[in-house]
Amino acid sequence: MYSEIYLGKVGELSLKRSNIRVFEKQLVTNARTALETVDAKIHTQSGRLYVSCTPQSCQAVEYMLDRLIGITGWAKVVKTQKDIGAITDAVTELAKKARDAGAKTFKIDARREDKSFPLNSYEICTQAASGAFDSGILAVDVHKPDVVISVEVRDECFVYSTQKRTCRGLPVGVSGKGLLLLSGGLDSPVAGYRMMRRGMKVECVYFHSYPYTSEEAQKKVEDLAEVLSGYGCDTHLNIIPFTDVQMKIKSKSPQDYTTLMLRLCMMKCANMLAQRINAQCLITGESLGQVASQTMENMAVTESFAEYPLLRPLVGLDKEEITDTAIQIGSYDISILPYEDCCVLFSPRHPVLKANVEEAKKIYESLEVDQLIEEAFNNRKIIRYALRDTIGKKWATKPYRVQAGNVVQGSDVRSGNAEGTE
Repeated sequence: MYSEIYLGKVGELSLKRSNIRVFEKQLVTNARTALETVDAKIHTQSGRLYVSCTPQSCQAVEYMLDRLIGITGWAKVVKTQKDIGAITDAVTELAKKARDAGAKTFKIDARREDKSFPLNSYEICTQAASGAFDSGILAVDVHKPDVVISVEVRDECFVYSTQKRTCRGLPVGVSGKGLLLLSGGLDSPVAGYRMMRRGMKVECVYFHSYPYTSEEAQKKVEDLAEVLSGYGCDTHLNIIPFTDVQMKIKSKSPQDYTTLMLRLCMMKCANMLAQRINAQCLITGESLGQVASQTMENMAVTESFAEYPLLRPLVGLDKEEITDTAIQIGSYDISILPYEDCCVLFSPRHPVLKANVEEAKKIYESLEVDQLIEEAFNNRKIIRYALRDTIGKKWATKPYRVQAGNVVQGSDVRSGNAEGTE
């Protein structure tokens, strides 16, 4: 039934020792959850992830593998008999395809996991290459070949020529849960992605100030949350109406402190949400010195209002490095859409650069904004996104019920009892 086979290579997981099964189990769980709507079989063995599927499910499997955090790369493989003749035939066929695609040189990379196989890795390389070389299909170049054909002799034998690099990292779910302060910019989606690569489950919160920020700005953030759900298996986006809070800040705060006060209010609200969803930390896209609110002094003020560890995975990166990652994960084109978020629209001309913690706390207390923050928190809307549903909409081979992209908290938005968030 499952005639197509994909092999994924684990990277950092192979360094784990007594608890490696925990990481492998999470990796398989994430892959199975994503492919729940298609015909596929998944397992790990000896440092490899195996996905078997029907021809109709190949696109879904490749889409999932491109986003599966915890593997360093994947390839579609040909399974052969554990016989050097069968291996040579498979290598020759792949060499012909490579030649037809424009390749002129090749080399063999062999790995003999099964030590009972009569040939060692070097002997496999030399004998398996003979068919393609002797027939003049491709020339051998062991230094800079146009194509590398890999042979793996394990419990079964696999041959493949194209390996696609992927996300690396640890499987999402092995490192707790964090709450990402998600805006419509370049930075915060990349920050969330980087924490996912360290195995963290990430939920999102967005502070919306309608009508001062448009519905298009909110849709932009929703699209970014959907992009992140592809790497984190799923996520919930909490949309918190912050207009009243922001207007109170603008009317009562010293002008140069308005941006900083807004961030402090966001921290207060994020603390409440982190407690509700059992998150263990807060995540922001701050990069040291990038804007006025991200000076060392101002970041210290922001952190003083966080009741959970505040992680800043981009703190030492510049904009070019952040942009490269945004392009890689597919968030760049969304982030650069010209819809401003609330921070930009209410930014003072000359913001404070070196705020003092005690002075900032006094200004915050003078705002008397805690009640408004609580009301905003209680009136949040929650939307769920899942890779399973993205794949299901495009390639489902099994009946399923779509959940992603829907408001999972009902009309009683004050209750906070959203499915999957408590």
